[in-house]
Amino acid sequence: MENKRELFQVLTRRFGLLNKNCCSIGTVDISSVQSHVLYEIDRQHEPSMLQVADALAMDITTFSRQIQKLVKMELVKKTPSVRDKRIYILSLTVQGKFVATSIDQTMNAYLDEVFSHMNEFERETVIRSIELLNKAMSKSNVCSSSFC
Repeated sequence: MENKRELFQVLTRRFGLLNKNCCSIGTVDISSVQSHVLYEIDRQHEPSMLQVADALAMDITTFSRQIQKLVKMELVKKTPSVRDKRIYILSLTVQGKFVATSIDQTMNAYLDEVFSHMNEFERETVIRSIELLNKAMSKSNVCSSSFC
């Protein structure tokens, strides 16, 4: 059996998850963390800051700094909740939606290209295996620590 950690290290490097900047869309450079933030804001319907931070397993202080950068870049809008002014609701600006969509299209094209080197059975096996791994990771006790 291969070294499991080495498999994940190589996968992480190949996905570019260790790169400081994951994407350049026009003149905008987006970090990997910022890409995840944009994705979550786009995926959820009018999420609060805490909801997105929780989804990304980020502490609120670190998350707030990322949001401030994205607000300054005019990619994210932060609006006080109508129900509770202490809570901020996040949304993508038009430019933010464009950047998020561009990253999504780039990632999907990359994955399509990678999967094109596999037959249908291999593709389905890999996707099913990733689903199983994600489910197992969500049940792991280690997930409550800094690893997840």
